[in-house]
Amino acid sequence: MTAQFAVLGDIDVRMDGRPLDIGHLRQRCVLAALLVDANRTVSVDQLADRIWGDRPPQRFRSTLYSYLSRLRQALSRVEDTGVRISREPGGYQLTVDASAVDLHRFRELVAQARATEDGERATALFDQALGLWRAEAFATLDTPWFSALRETLGRERLAAELDRNDLALRQGRHGELLADLAAGAEAHPLDERLAGQLMLALYGSGRAADALGHYRRTREKLAEELGVDPGVPLQELHQRILTGDPPPASALLPAAAASQPPVPRQLPAPPAVFTGRSKELDQLTWALEASTGTGTGTGTDTDTDTGSGQGGTVVISAIGGIGGVGKSWLAVRWAHENAHRFPDGQLYVNLRGFDPAEQPMPAPTVVRGFLDALGADPDSIPAGLDAQTALYRSLIAERHMLIVLDDARDADQVRPLLPGSPSCTVLVTSRSRLTALVATHGAQPLPLDVFGRDEAHQLMVSHLGAPRVAAEPEAVAALVEHCAGLPLALGIVAARAAAHPDFPLGVLAAELSRAADRLDALDIGDLTADLRAVFAASHRALTSPAGKLFVLLGLSPGPDISLSAAASLAALAPARVRALLAELEAAHLVRQDRPGRYRMHDLVRLYAAELAHQQPDHDVEAALTRLIDFHLHTAFAANRLLDGLNTPFQLQPEPPAAGCGPLRPADTTAAIQWFDAEHECLLAAQSLALATGRHPQVWQLAWTLICYHQGGYHLTEYLTVWRAALTAAERHGDTPVPRALAHWRFGHACALTGDYREALDHLGLALTLAERTDDTAGQAHICRTLGRVWEQHGDDERALEHALRALSLYLRLDNPIWQANQLNAVGWMHAQLGRHPQARTHCEQALRLYREHGRPVDAASTLDSLGYIAHHTGRHPQAVEYYQQALDLFREHSDSSNEADTLANLAETHQVMGHPALAREAWQQALALYQAQNRSAQAERILSYLR
Repeated sequence: MTAQFAVLGDIDVRMDGRPLDIGHLRQRCVLAALLVDANRTVSVDQLADRIWGDRPPQRFRSTLYSYLSRLRQALSRVEDTGVRISREPGGYQLTVDASAVDLHRFRELVAQARATEDGERATALFDQALGLWRAEAFATLDTPWFSALRETLGRERLAAELDRNDLALRQGRHGELLADLAAGAEAHPLDERLAGQLMLALYGSGRAADALGHYRRTREKLAEELGVDPGVPLQELHQRILTGDPPPASALLPAAAASQPPVPRQLPAPPAVFTGRSKELDQLTWALEASTGTGTGTGTDTDTDTGSGQGGTVVISAIGGIGGVGKSWLAVRWAHENAHRFPDGQLYVNLRGFDPAEQPMPAPTVVRGFLDALGADPDSIPAGLDAQTALYRSLIAERHMLIVLDDARDADQVRPLLPGSPSCTVLVTSRSRLTALVATHGAQPLPLDVFGRDEAHQLMVSHLGAPRVAAEPEAVAALVEHCAGLPLALGIVAARAAAHPDFPLGVLAAELSRAADRLDALDIGDLTADLRAVFAASHRALTSPAGKLFVLLGLSPGPDISLSAAASLAALAPARVRALLAELEAAHLVRQDRPGRYRMHDLVRLYAAELAHQQPDHDVEAALTRLIDFHLHTAFAANRLLDGLNTPFQLQPEPPAAGCGPLRPADTTAAIQWFDAEHECLLAAQSLALATGRHPQVWQLAWTLICYHQGGYHLTEYLTVWRAALTAAERHGDTPVPRALAHWRFGHACALTGDYREALDHLGLALTLAERTDDTAGQAHICRTLGRVWEQHGDDERALEHALRALSLYLRLDNPIWQANQLNAVGWMHAQLGRHPQARTHCEQALRLYREHGRPVDAASTLDSLGYIAHHTGRHPQAVEYYQQALDLFREHSDSSNEADTLANLAETHQVMGHPALAREAWQQALALYQAQNRSAQAERILSYLR
């Protein structure tokens, strides 16, 4: 008995070739959701998101359990083949032979094809893989998760087709490829690799003029839609055809997307002195080659060294070991030595799994950071971890990338960050053994031990030179013994000795042996290294100012600290602090992973924190106040550039403390760059303010992040900072203004993340508090938000009711921009309800106010609203005029998200007017923008019009 599962088309299950009834569409959806992650556990929440998106039924768990029960019953007939659905810790798992699922079989065959050097066999494998496709993947499933996955698989299919085409061209099969290549080029007119293949096939079939003609059309299309010229490979191919110099049959043009994705290079700088670990470096390389099937290549040929793996993400190793043993150094060193194997870039994140002062980094924050590094358009990033993870995996599909996940807490922290593409390689470090990752993803465990005597001795030689080490063998032996072979401790002691080349090593050894205190081993087992003695000796060796700065750095709550923040912490000039940090860096007590940003190893940081909390309370309080004030006042200045002068007077902070030197970013670009760099530190500063009772600073910091969080779609962090602000406001006593503010923004954050019931509860509390204090502006803002929430919730009548109340409140205030914003909102809601005369009146009033009091770009959305109203009242030429004015403004201010939406609206108007060519042109422009912004649902809608 054999069972086969198909998802590359309609969902289909067959037993011995006969179809098996697996129920209705939703039930098939559950099966498909499990098949995608066959032999892996899928949580209930993940299943709900995959099946229903952001609209699960009220009792979705019981509904899901009934689907699973029926599926188990349906699959009971094939249990003899090893197929079963089982309840596992954390969710459900479908156990099945992966080769029985066409999706996994497809990936396995493609991986084999790319790994073999036999062209005929590779072609046969590609043909076999592509023959598994019957239609679009998951053809009948339209939830957001499946839509994103369908787009990813479509890219994988196209990449396989292009690889097969290259092989066929190499074999001289030009004529038989022409029909398929012509159809593909028509479907993907901006794909330069496909264009090059068609040109090669035409030229090889004796149709050089047609090849040149296709190049001309491709060049015109690229210029018209993207404003770019063809890439160098396509230009060179064109030139060779033009001059009659036959291009080689093996010419392989690199894939060129409509807009080239950025190549992230996030690896920290490699360790300056790296000794030993040659065996471990070799093990990592062997694990990569064994997993990808690339053999023991020399690494000089990128194409062969970046093998695709055997059908799943390649987790080549999980490096384990105690703190300070050199796990991160090993990972970063290997990553730099093998960067050539990953031409599409390297992603790196410190997950802070065992940071003594910080919580482990949450997966949504990491995924969002990766999306930014990969060039994802903020406007197109969806809410929810599963949806963001799907987008992340889509962006790196078929890209040969290395992802380094440093200092992981456990396997659960790692799993959401694993790519879905077999072309990607993951390297994990952790103090935990990560046995679950080894079991589920085939990671090779690589335990890292302390240095033996020979390796420790060699490290001292690397730092101090052979003559000096040889001159005092007993002292060197004592230093090594005190450090117990821990590379971190050895490096610090060696740096201390190197800083004083004329000091006998015996003096340092004696100093360490006299140290009475011992740094606790923390989470490091039976290690007996005198770490506190090592750190204390290094601290005492510093100049007094550097020693004081070292202690103060132990108070910093963020993962790292900037030069300017450190200057405020210490109440010193930045130039002076830069010199002191250089002294600490030379002593290996801080490291500069990025220019101008400094980080301590967590064990060193713990020691610095111990010293800091031994200082007088008033000194500690003053330093913390300066540090929080630095972040708060710089954030206010940066936010003012993004949001204008919209901060209520009640939220204005007190002047910064003496010795604090906030920054003033020069423009909006600098402001966003500062927020990007300091984001984690700002969150840490807010947590510190809450923990130390600095309640006003908690909600003030939250306010400064509104524009940054909303503009960059950092919804998880938006919710987090306002939850903290709400806690602070409630602890602060009966202070209605901050409580109203916190309930308002927390409610808004709940709405953005899809929790409408919670949102309405908090917005109702906020409105009650604002009414109690006669805060007209507050009431207006809250009612405006309530209108938006009810619109999102699908109740346009209640949305209009709140929008009208907000407008009446704004009209009492002397702020024409607020009034214009709300007039447009009221007009839009009237339009949604089909009340077009009222809609036009309100939007025209908004437009007049914008033109009298605002910036030109402020009017763009209202012009789009007026175009929408004109379209739905039959005034199509006027709609075109409004849409065109809106487009000009959106383009002038680089607002590509709104530009795409307005282009789509304009296309519909042209279509109704009987201008199909103009409609198609506008839809194609909108499609290019939607695809560049990874807005798959909108892109699919436009494609349906273009088919």
